[in-house]
Amino acid sequence: MKNYIKRFTSILAAVVVVSGMVACDSFLDRQEDEQMTFEKIWSQVTTTRQYFFNCMGYIPRDHTDVFGSYGNGSITHTWASTDEAVFCWSWGYQSINYGSWNASNMPNSNFNRFYEGIRDCNIFLQNVLNCSDSEANPSDLQLWYNSVRWVRAYYYFLLMRDFGPVFLMGDDLVDPGATAAQLARPRNTWEECVNYVVSEMEYCAARLPEKHNSSYMGLPTKGAALAVISRLKLYSARDLFNGNSLYRSVVNPDGTALFPRDFSAQKWVEAAQAAKAVIDLGLYQLHRDETDDPYLNYWGVAHEPWNDELIFTGGGYRSSNHIAFHTTPTDGAIGSIHYGGFGPTQQQVDAYAMANGRYPITGYNDDGSPKIDGASGYSTNEFAKESFANPYMQAIGTNSAANYRGEWPVMYKDREPRFYVCVFWSDSDWKYADNYVHVSFANGSNGHNSHDYPYAGYLCNRYIDHSTDPHNGYFFNMTFPTFRLGEIYLNYIEAVLECEANGVSGDGIDHTEAMRLWDDLRARSGMAPITEVYQGASVSQLKDLLRKERRVELAFEGHRYYDTRTWMIATQTDNGPMYGMNTMTAGSGTITPPEYWVRTTFEKRVFRNQHYLFPFPQRELDRNKQLVQNYGW
Repeated sequence: MKNYIKRFTSILAAVVVVSGMVACDSFLDRQEDEQMTFEKIWSQVTTTRQYFFNCMGYIPRDHTDVFGSYGNGSITHTWASTDEAVFCWSWGYQSINYGSWNASNMPNSNFNRFYEGIRDCNIFLQNVLNCSDSEANPSDLQLWYNSVRWVRAYYYFLLMRDFGPVFLMGDDLVDPGATAAQLARPRNTWEECVNYVVSEMEYCAARLPEKHNSSYMGLPTKGAALAVISRLKLYSARDLFNGNSLYRSVVNPDGTALFPRDFSAQKWVEAAQAAKAVIDLGLYQLHRDETDDPYLNYWGVAHEPWNDELIFTGGGYRSSNHIAFHTTPTDGAIGSIHYGGFGPTQQQVDAYAMANGRYPITGYNDDGSPKIDGASGYSTNEFAKESFANPYMQAIGTNSAANYRGEWPVMYKDREPRFYVCVFWSDSDWKYADNYVHVSFANGSNGHNSHDYPYAGYLCNRYIDHSTDPHNGYFFNMTFPTFRLGEIYLNYIEAVLECEANGVSGDGIDHTEAMRLWDDLRARSGMAPITEVYQGASVSQLKDLLRKERRVELAFEGHRYYDTRTWMIATQTDNGPMYGMNTMTAGSGTITPPEYWVRTTFEKRVFRNQHYLFPFPQRELDRNKQLVQNYGW
């Protein structure tokens, strides 16, 4: 039995979700001569608690794993393999962008990791309530049980979003002496996987608390269970998993179709109702700064720990040093450990609305030049320079106009608040505490003096606290918005609009309420209601505008990757040239030369139809002859 535990429990016994607890070595990784039997684990509350931490330890730390172990983070692809952003580092995700990946060359798939977590969870669930230690608190044991039940279902959700239908283990512990043939099993259908995760999350929602006290901050709650259902049902209603013709040929050996072959409009009703269930809890509200400043409102979503918008935060209360290191310019005056090479593409820069609420760029010509909405106020001479202020730098306490004003291209003028919070462009002052450095991303300049630089000429500014001084090695802690109310609003609005477009309805499907929520979301960032800005917009137009809203509201939170894929638009958005400024033009010091300001292709990406889902690893196919591969691989 001891060897069984060692075989199926591995590497992670870090406490990643509970505030105030620290990582520890796995108590399961013991040598043969050490005295720890399987039965003894459950006879002591300390070792039972450690096993609980081990089960929770597979949860991705959403703002550190992406940069963890120099690119071996579990979610790197969700940030860097879309038209939203670019990393400058040669990490595994690049094979996705170049279309060079296959079943034997898998970047950060986490297939084995999450199944190891599921096995650990099954072991824990079958034993935790039998803990015989008199010091064990029954309410703690029950909370651990319910939390692990939640996280087991969450691991399935994480697998499904990359692979589609997977195989469900149920409560099976897997006989360690079984042969490969005995362990072989076919994939469950998409609907079976969805029903399983939803039923497990409904079970947890009925038993997990609405909030935790300070001892258990970061553990899943009732809202976290319902939020997973909301996102899963949204994905399930979208094109990829709702009658997608490309995947109709993917069947099990017995002929069972793994993907739904027919479109079901009813799925949009279920998606809307799932989002409404979270909203109706009344436990969450959009975060607003006490001043209701639109810049600080949006900034605070990621920076005000445990704010009332957060439903679940992957990784808990954790240092932001990884993301700060990789989004701080490389200029030596700021500090010596900075790798400023993660930032938005020009496509993402273009995606933000103007201050008047209209989205200025409606598409692109064959040469990459933008198609401009003339009513937006965006200049057709986008590189003409004017002197204007960066209002976000003013909002965070930049005192001197010399530090927040500049002579910049008008493409950056009069944009919405979320743009200024998220985008740092060349020829600007970088604030750190009470210090400032003028930064250029031209080749050879202070922000581009090594291989660490933003390829597109922009840094992601959203996760920086400019009041801190990196020289002191302090960046700040944060609670990353893995699930938050703003997302749930957008889930509901999208589903309601799709219900209208498809002629279906049901309890809780309310267009007026959907528009009210949308108004609230935009008002938080200082913008007028969408129906005022686009008067008379049809349902079809509102659907398109909702996608634009989702792109900017949820920017750099890991959503864009799955949105472009479940909408099945990635062959357009994530295929072909990616644009930025001309970062290869020569500069020096803090100088950004005039030649820098031109739309330039920094990378050409490849996205084919088979790339909508990950392939199953070749090793798993070799071992499990009942496992069928995804479409096109």
